[in-house]
Amino acid sequence: MSNLFDLTGKTAVAIGGNSVLGSSIAKGMSAQGAKIAIVGRNLEKANQVVTEIEEDGGTAKAFQADVSNRESLENVVKEIEQWSGGFDILLNAPGKNSATPFFEISDEEWDDIMDVNLKGMMVTCQIFAKKMIDQGRKGSIINISSVSSTTPLSKVFTYSVSKAGVNSMTQFLAREFAPHGIRVNAIIPGFFPAEQNRKILSEERVESIMNHTPMKRFGNPDELQGAAVWLASENASSFVTGTLIRVDGGFGSMTI
Repeated sequence: MSNLFDLTGKTAVAIGGNSVLGSSIAKGMSAQGAKIAIVGRNLEKANQVVTEIEEDGGTAKAFQADVSNRESLENVVKEIEQWSGGFDILLNAPGKNSATPFFEISDEEWDDIMDVNLKGMMVTCQIFAKKMIDQGRKGSIINISSVSSTTPLSKVFTYSVSKAGVNSMTQFLAREFAPHGIRVNAIIPGFFPAEQNRKILSEERVESIMNHTPMKRFGNPDELQGAAVWLASENASSFVTGTLIRVDGGFGSMTI
């Protein structure tokens, strides 16, 4: 069974791999043998993740890029190619949030969040998937969505809209890339104590989340590793594409 999830010989690019969730997923892939490119705006944080991966016996390198800037992404894909010769797995885990009330959202804030969460993911897929196709590599693209993508949450309007777009993009690209042997799926995490949601986790909101989560707890970032490794593995999920995988403690199954 271990061969099903073996990623030895594969290179994974983790966009937003210096974040709480992105770094945990990257470490999970590394533990299965993948070589990891950690990509983020904050190079210091990216290097810290690389150090942690190397301490566990993995191979990784940090790269700096801004997903809202096409030129930045075009440059980093060349750097990663020089380092690894190519890549087989793309993890899209950038994220930006805001609790601004709807009537107070400015055009600038809307554009900023959309540029990172949605447009940035689109541009990343354009650049990296094109390289995978040109190299004749089969591969896996894993997009990180959110529970707010299917049931919009209060206080995070722009974020919810952007993540709904991620789901649609995931299914469209699954159809677009299937003839090239590239699978595209999304993970829908429930509530994890990541940077972008800590600032809106008041006592009342935590109680509301727990009442809507059958497992009555937050997720641990490491609990995303299994789903991500499964989707990354050609052996384990070769016929899986266009799916939205919930890892949410049952949040999505609740109504009243």
